[in-house]
Amino acid sequence: GTMVAEFKKRKDFLVKGLREIPGVTCYDPRGAFYVFPNFNCVLGKSYNGRVIENSTVWTEVLLDEFHTAVVPGVEFGKEGYLRLSFATSMEVIQKGLERIAQAAASLK
Repeated sequence: GTMVAEFKKRKDFLVKGLREIPGVTCYDPRGAFYVFPNFNCVLGKSYNGRVIENSTVWTEVLLDEFHTAVVPGVEFGKEGYLRLSFATSMEVIQKGLERIAQAAASLK
């Protein structure tokens, strides 16, 4: 149906956008409403003196500094990853992607 096509469009957009962030890898998920991008490239970097020690700190920085809510992959046994949902509007996905890319680019 149309929702299936719409979710595929959102998923494809999100996966493509994540892969454009330098150092990030992202598998194309099958049959879920989430993607699990690998953000190991940010570990050990810092934002305003906060060292990104793990995926939990990374999600805190994204929330506190970039107003973007994501789930740390460590909760699913995937340290260094994030879990992002695409079961939301295209506008929310676009904003989230922009902010995550901006956050990743601002790390020292």
